[in-house]
Amino acid sequence: MSGLPEPVMGEKMSLKRKPLVVVTRRLPDAVETRMRELFDARLNHDDAPLSPDRIAAAMREADVLVPTVTDKIDAGLLAQAGPNLRLIANFGNGVDHIDVGGALERGITVTNTPGVLTEDTADMTMALILAVARRVPEGARIIPDDDWTTGWSPTWMLGRRITGKRLGIVGMGRIGQALARRAKAFGLQIHYHNRRRVPAAIEAGLEATYWESLDQMLARVDIVSVNCPHTPATYHLLSARRLKLLKPEAIVVNTARGEVIDENALARLIEAGEISAAGLDVFEQEPAVSPRLIKLAKSGKVVLLPHMGSATFESRIDMGEKVIINIKTFMDGHRPPDRILPSML
Repeated sequence: MSGLPEPVMGEKMSLKRKPLVVVTRRLPDAVETRMRELFDARLNHDDAPLSPDRIAAAMREADVLVPTVTDKIDAGLLAQAGPNLRLIANFGNGVDHIDVGGALERGITVTNTPGVLTEDTADMTMALILAVARRVPEGARIIPDDDWTTGWSPTWMLGRRITGKRLGIVGMGRIGQALARRAKAFGLQIHYHNRRRVPAAIEAGLEATYWESLDQMLARVDIVSVNCPHTPATYHLLSARRLKLLKPEAIVVNTARGEVIDENALARLIEAGEISAAGLDVFEQEPAVSPRLIKLAKSGKVVLLPHMGSATFESRIDMGEKVIINIKTFMDGHRPPDRILPSML
C-alpha cells in the first residue's frame, strides 16, 4: 500500500439524515430519481460544468462527490475538502482526472464504474475503423451538399478494405478484447501489446499475436487502436518517434484518452503523408480540439467525434446504477465493490 492508510468505510448514516451527495453533471432521469429517493442529492439541472470554485464549495459540504471526466479533482481541490467528504464516486471508468493517492491520504475513498462501457466503446472503435478506412463521413456529406453531380465512377471515393489487414491493439483489457472479437469477425488479424500477456485461452480464442515490444508491433500493423488507460506511464505512449514507425498507409484510432497520443506529431505526420488517416473520439485538451486536426477533418484525412464512445442510454444508466451501489454500500459501512487504489493504476 506504499505506506498509505487504509480507507475508512462510511459509518451508517442516522435515519434522521440522508448523506449529502453532490453530482457535478446532469445524469439520466432514472438515475437522478433513484438518487433523490436514496440520498440528499444535489443535482446539476443545467448540465454546465462546475468551476473549480464550485467544486471546492461542494467538497466542503458533501458527504459524497459524484464527478465525471470533465472535473479535475487535484491536490488543490482535495485540500479544501470538508471533514464529511469520505467518498468520491466517479461517474465513469477512467480516474486519471482524480488524484487517487491524495484522496486516500485524506481518508477519502475513490470508486469508478468498470465493465459497463466495454461493449459500447468497442462498437464505436470498430465504427471508427470502418468510417476512416471507407471514408464514410466524406461520403455522407456528398449528397446533402449536392455534390453528387457526376454519379458513380470506378475511381471515385476509394477507401481501403479492412479484411486481411493487421490490427494492432494497444491495451488488451476488457475493451481491447471486445474490440478484438469484433475485428476478428471482420477478417482482421489481431495483434496486441499489453503490460501483461493475456491468458493463453483468450489469446487462442482471438487468434491474437502478442508483442512484448510496442515498437515492433507498430512497424508491422495496418491499423492501430488505442484502448489503454491514461496513466503517467502511458502519457504520449504513441510519441512522435513511435508514430514514425507506422506504415504510410496506416490508420490510427483512439477511443481511450487523448493524452496517450502526441496529437501534434500525429497531425504533422498525416499532413506529410507519412500516416494515412486517423479516427479520434478523445483529445489531449478536450473539449478544445487542435485546429490542425479540424483542418485535416475538413479535408477528409481525419474523423473526429465528440467523446461519444460510451454514449448509449444503456451504458449511462448502468454507470449510474454502479455509482448508486458504491455509495449505498459505502454508507452502509461496507467496502464498495468498485474501490480504486493507487496500486491499481
